[in-house]
Amino acid sequence: MIIATHVSAAYGDTVVVDDVSILVPKGGVTALVGPNGAGKSTLLAVMARLMGARAGTVSVDGLDVTSTPSDVLATRLAILKQDNHPGIRLTVRDLGGFGRYPHSKGRLTAADRAHVEQAMAWLDLEGLGDRFLDELSGGQRQRAFVAMVLAQDTDYILLDEPLNNLDMAHAVAMMQRLRRAADELQRTIVVVLHDLNAAAVYADHMVTLADGRVIAAGPTEKLMDADLLSEVFGLPIEVHDVAGIKQAHFYAR
Repeated sequence: MIIATHVSAAYGDTVVVDDVSILVPKGGVTALVGPNGAGKSTLLAVMARLMGARAGTVSVDGLDVTSTPSDVLATRLAILKQDNHPGIRLTVRDLGGFGRYPHSKGRLTAADRAHVEQAMAWLDLEGLGDRFLDELSGGQRQRAFVAMVLAQDTDYILLDEPLNNLDMAHAVAMMQRLRRAADELQRTIVVVLHDLNAAAVYADHMVTLADGRVIAAGPTEKLMDADLLSEVFGLPIEVHDVAGIKQAHFYAR
């Protein structure tokens, strides 16, 4: 499990994560939701040690992320940031190979290549391995980056808004793949989402944040509550049962 205890983080003098304590259970999908500026992406970055905390601690299966060697942490936890610009021209297969670096240190073995091919197949990228990233559609490119973190073969995968730039059909397909990765590959997926209903359908657990603080955390079905979500998002949100799943609706005119 991932445990964050009294975590605070800031950009300069601006506190964006304020005394946050959460427990992400091992297994399944946990969604971080909340309005822009709630601190979701910053909290994810602190969890992955991409950003230092001003206060508090984060541990992954008992390993303190601030003191665990990078090569050890990278075999337990992988993160995909919201904006990804490799800086060099890469094929889909080359990008997948980057995900194997914690294991191969840049010298890919047959086993590493097999992991890359499996990850590409999982993300429906067969036949695109030799295509350059700048030759792909936005949706294909996003799947290629997710394949990279999947190839890293970690117990925990942290994804910052993986539905960005995806239309409705591709967003659904992405969430289905992440759900399957949690169930069939026994990965723990932590995902920042703006789509409440995607969280409602695919996430086991949800953490709602606003103004850098956790408002509520727990089973998704319990947190799909009209009063809670209206408070978090500052909108008159209604929650209705649709085919046995709670769905959020808002009416702003």
